[in-house]
Amino acid sequence: MINFNGTLTENPQFTAYNRGMLYGDAVFETIRYTGGKLTFWEDHYFRLMASMRILRMEIPMHFTLENLEEELLKVIEAETFQNKAASIRLTVTRNEGGKYLPEDNGVGFYAFAKELKNPFFILNEESYEVELYKDHYVNADLISTLKTANKIIHVTGSIYAEENDYANCLLLNNNKAVVEALNGNLFLVKGNVIKTPSLEDGCLRGIIRKQLIEMLKKLEDYTVEEASISPFELQKADELFITNAIVGIQPITKYRKKTYTNKVAKDLLGKLNAQARLAK
Repeated sequence: MINFNGTLTENPQFTAYNRGMLYGDAVFETIRYTGGKLTFWEDHYFRLMASMRILRMEIPMHFTLENLEEELLKVIEAETFQNKAASIRLTVTRNEGGKYLPEDNGVGFYAFAKELKNPFFILNEESYEVELYKDHYVNADLISTLKTANKIIHVTGSIYAEENDYANCLLLNNNKAVVEALNGNLFLVKGNVIKTPSLEDGCLRGIIRKQLIEMLKKLEDYTVEEASISPFELQKADELFITNAIVGIQPITKYRKKTYTNKVAKDLLGKLNAQARLAK
């Protein structure tokens, strides 16, 4: 069941002139639902609003925190996921009309949900090997930090990973710095220092990234840095892990000849679950 501009339907009526389809002129959020609420919903909402402003989309008066939450919960109820865990994708597209230059900066939205197996973030300790994806590069700019519908580098990178039996790939920016994974932000652990690429490098402004940085700043056991990561640092690290809103924290077990532990990832995952239960 899909919520298409406030109406629940199994067959939303998209036309050939949909700007998300024609130009990738859309932004989206993928949100975890568990325990009867949208996890880190306020962070998702404000990131969505910021993205729409940056892309010069007009924000409707009814796109309030409460109203959009209600629209997403309609999908949960329609799918009878109220007592289950689910992921919800909310996509906002600019209205039809125009070519590169829009005729209308107003927006519409649609949302759908998929059931998840686990109500909490669970640490996956199975083999998880990654490699660099170097066919295309992420631009180190503001647009790259947004969750737009233009993710062709991530699509081709995912195909490359599957063809070469990797669980994931790490993306580089045009300065040859490591930016992120195909499906989330990257964190590197060396001793008690935890490092993640800065937004200036073009990495996604991730929700779990934000939560972990805020958490780490309050912990005496770790020092957190937002700074560029070179490919050479990867093999010197004690741990590497990926974060996103659905999985939480995914440890990397191998990159080339280097294998990694997951002690810090395991410690942080417990804290992240506790933070998720308390967050709005």
